[in-house]
Amino acid sequence: MPDLPTPQDATEAALFSECWDAVLAYADLCTSGSTAAAQLGREAFAHGIREARAADTGPVRGTARRPARLPRIPLLLTSVRTTAAAWEEAGQGHKLDPDLRLWLNSDKAARYTGPPLQRPLALRGLRDLQQPDAELLWFTEVEALPLPLVARRLGLDPAGAAEELQQVRTLFRDRCHRNHLDTPMDARCRSYARLLDAVTRSSAAETPGDLSRHLATCVQCAEAAACLRLHGGSLPGALAGGVIGWGGLAYLERRRRAAEVRLGAGRTGPADQETGAPEDGEQKARVARNGLLVAAVLVSVLALGVSLMPFGGGSDDLGGPGADRQPVADPAPPLPSAPSLPPATSKPAERTTQGTKKPEKSGKPEGRNRHTEPQGTASPTDRAEPDESGDPVCRVEYDLVNQWPDGFQATVTVTSAESLDSWRVAWSFRDGQKVGQMWDASVSQDGSRVTATAADYNKSVPAGGDLAFGFLASWNGKNSPPYDFEVNGHACATGS
Repeated sequence: MPDLPTPQDATEAALFSECWDAVLAYADLCTSGSTAAAQLGREAFAHGIREARAADTGPVRGTARRPARLPRIPLLLTSVRTTAAAWEEAGQGHKLDPDLRLWLNSDKAARYTGPPLQRPLALRGLRDLQQPDAELLWFTEVEALPLPLVARRLGLDPAGAAEELQQVRTLFRDRCHRNHLDTPMDARCRSYARLLDAVTRSSAAETPGDLSRHLATCVQCAEAAACLRLHGGSLPGALAGGVIGWGGLAYLERRRRAAEVRLGAGRTGPADQETGAPEDGEQKARVARNGLLVAAVLVSVLALGVSLMPFGGGSDDLGGPGADRQPVADPAPPLPSAPSLPPATSKPAERTTQGTKKPEKSGKPEGRNRHTEPQGTASPTDRAEPDESGDPVCRVEYDLVNQWPDGFQATVTVTSAESLDSWRVAWSFRDGQKVGQMWDASVSQDGSRVTATAADYNKSVPAGGDLAFGFLASWNGKNSPPYDFEVNGHACATGS
């Protein structure tokens, strides 16, 4: 497995973080497991970065005109596809998704590597755009990032970004129309080409019945219609499907969900304040009053329930049908050697209060119970500790993939003894490392404690299966490996 390239400067390091997220999202779609996804993503990323750097430093042809090529993220996504094809040819196809293997051995895949005039229009149209224009189109249409954020990232004036995007869309449409006319096609398709151009220019124009029937049976003309029709929401799908190929629409949906998570759906931030209306003060007050009212009702119900509870009496009071229930104050029974892991619902209680962390001892840290202990006579032996004599509930592999003077990249792979409906992996850093970007999980950090929570698409883990995710982080002075791993609050063994 090749080593990942080292960022050449801070700008490229930030770009690597963004590209990694996209590459691993598509690699996960292309493979049959998280371990294979990490391997495919790493190989494709290394190959794609080398290709991009070679193009940047290569000779400029003609009169200072750059060679046509894709922006960085689409280029790396196509690298994932070509690396998957290389796996199939090398006898490693069992690591790939079965549907992808069928696609790789079909005529559909051959279009992306065949004669240039036979390749998808979206791929050719995006390559024909200048690099900044292509990046603007891809970030807004496929990666689903807000336009003000894209404008700041590309150094554009936010006030004129909307007009700039519309001009780029029109330019992309013109490139696709020209490429469609240059594509070898039969006489019937040729007769519909100019009619298709006229119909797709206006949102109010109706598609004639004969053209509609033709688009339902001709893949080539249907792809052209999706690229030429700038209204109606077909452009993102046309770009993702035409550039990426197999899994393009699934990647598009995954990136939209990831963008919502990264930007905090429903949370007001700087970008929202620029584009959205300010929240009404009266509405805030109404929400606060309603919250107080609900809290008062809950307190009243709780008081009523307490007043109705039987008090006093001996152990016989707990007999009858409810004899198998334990009093609230009784300590929880000790965990078996390999219990099932409950789904993560909340953070451990000790983490919710600031300033309650205990100082750590030097040397190898001892296992600590971060969960709120039940009240009563629980002894230290009742705490959840790893079972040294039996099989561990989970086992963690921490891999430092790459490191540079002020940052590093790492992956975490967890093997769970029991099936999981959801998961939350937590660990601690010794040297003040800070996680800046994470893929295949959402991240939160409280001091030295980091928590990774499953994404929507990888929550379920079978018994004996693996879950994996990666991250980029900063470090200063020393970069010791993390320790004290937990999955859903249960301590894990480390190493193989």
